[in-house]
Amino acid sequence: MIYGEEQYRKDLNRYIGNIDDQVHSLSKTLEEFSCCILTDFETLQKTVAEAHTIASTYYLQSYLAPFTKEYSSVSLAAQHLSEKRHGGLIVVERRQPVEEYIHNGTPIGAKVSNTLIETIFYPGNPLHDGGTLIREDIIVSAGSILPLTKKTIEGKKLGTRHRAAIGITENSDAVAIVVSEETGRISFAVDGQMYTIRT
Repeated sequence: MIYGEEQYRKDLNRYIGNIDDQVHSLSKTLEEFSCCILTDFETLQKTVAEAHTIASTYYLQSYLAPFTKEYSSVSLAAQHLSEKRHGGLIVVERRQPVEEYIHNGTPIGAKVSNTLIETIFYPGNPLHDGGTLIREDIIVSAGSILPLTKKTIEGKKLGTRHRAAIGITENSDAVAIVVSEETGRISFAVDGQMYTIRT
């Protein structure tokens, strides 16, 4: 989904209002009745997850759009990889060149398309384990080795792709998108921080 700022604020405000109403209703039910509220918690959790998806999609788009016109192709590729549980690591260069931090990649030199990105990360493809570098609207290289962060995140075990995504964004202003092959979760890293888009 492609969001304009006005639509994003409108949708998110609607969700926040809905969350507020659900929390108020939960609190009232707890005071007045002794019935089970577990279903209400499930509904609340679903609403919060939907609001989270809208916010993270908007922010990822705002980080990418000034630097590649193909940000929707990148997002679509991540969604398809997630649905198939194919892992992926996509680095989008922004103002700062990242060549000095990326090693042993195979040159690609092709226009960005979701189909090509999905093909690169197809299991068994020799390039699927490394990172794919995008500069503007071109896939520069694939199968690249990235620096790994030494950071630990409390309560989370980070896989190699996630550590590489954080590592490249600690060393540059790039944005790195990660798809977990174990869970299908889509995350992105910027400024050394990891954010989940879709669980």
